[in-house]
Amino acid sequence: MKFKWPFRGWSWRKILVRLVLVDSLFSLASYAFYRYATEPEESGYITAPVREGRLEQAVIASGVLQGSRQLDVGAQVSGQVKQVLVAPNDQVRQGQLLAEIDPLPARNALRQAQVQVQLLGAQADAARFKLERAEQAQRRYQRLIQHGAVSAQEAEQARAAYAQAKGDYASQMEQSRKARVQRDTAQVNLDYTRILAPADGTVLAIVTQPGQTVIAEQAPPVLLKMADLSRMTIKAQVAEADVLRIHPGLPVYFTLMGDPDTRYEATLREIEPAPQYLTGQGSNAGSGKEAVFYTAVFDVPNPQGRLRVSMSADVRIVLGVAENALSIPLAALGAKDAQGRFEVRVLEEGDKVRTTQVETGLRNQSQVQVRSGLKAGERVVLAERDKGTL
Repeated sequence: MKFKWPFRGWSWRKILVRLVLVDSLFSLASYAFYRYATEPEESGYITAPVREGRLEQAVIASGVLQGSRQLDVGAQVSGQVKQVLVAPNDQVRQGQLLAEIDPLPARNALRQAQVQVQLLGAQADAARFKLERAEQAQRRYQRLIQHGAVSAQEAEQARAAYAQAKGDYASQMEQSRKARVQRDTAQVNLDYTRILAPADGTVLAIVTQPGQTVIAEQAPPVLLKMADLSRMTIKAQVAEADVLRIHPGLPVYFTLMGDPDTRYEATLREIEPAPQYLTGQGSNAGSGKEAVFYTAVFDVPNPQGRLRVSMSADVRIVLGVAENALSIPLAALGAKDAQGRFEVRVLEEGDKVRTTQVETGLRNQSQVQVRSGLKAGERVVLAERDKGTL
């Protein structure tokens, strides 16, 4: 099934611009909070406190919900749709009759095939009787020629008649076999006029209405769409820069656009090997001009039916969580040394600044975990305050 991008109708440049703007606004909000809500008024520096709490590092992605088993139910024979027996949202069971194509042409074809089977069967019986008579005659002539009662020519004619009867019987049997195959095919085509549910599920949409004619010779026409909505599958688009950091088995959670306060948790099931290109043009794939995304797949139960097909999901693939961790804004990090530690400036009493090296851990879009080098409550320098604002 083809993947449906959650922002249909948007250009990819527009999507990227929106993502950059959202990230910038988030950073500006964090900056404003640390500057105006946490900064001592008399300080000559913009600082932020070393905080203690929960820190989560995750890959952010956008996803789309679909049924765990989404099916297009089609027709395998051509004809006019006589009736559709279900409606959207109907719950159906495997084998249930969903629709019917006019069976009259298929029923007539079956009757013709049955008549042909009977006719060729009778011809095969006659050919078998003729073969038995020819075989008896050949044996009699073989006995007679040993006693000189018949000529060699008469014996040869009996042998030739037997060979001819044997060939005729084989031909009739082959024609009879083909007729039975055609009869069985006609029976299958008649059965195909009854469209049955291939699995348990929910009817999503009726594509073909009663009275419409479907042609099945080239591609099977779709009559309706159905899915198993008791369990939903989410396909999330992960940027090429992040895909190497994730793997099946990682915890995942997502929220919905219409319900951002409810979190649905799951486990990453797989990462599809084929990438998605933002241009959407397969012929341009790999030209170096497209942003590349990979599809991460996971499932979540849907017992109450709140989750619906094609809903957009704000996905977080969790890389790590640190409880009671010390953290500082990313903006506080300075140069990195050979041991992987970062330089951080700490504001002390008297508006003095001390430089220290810190060991970092997890990080998200705004904060980074401090494993060593700082204490909770200390203030780290983000920037020097403009003298005009003092």
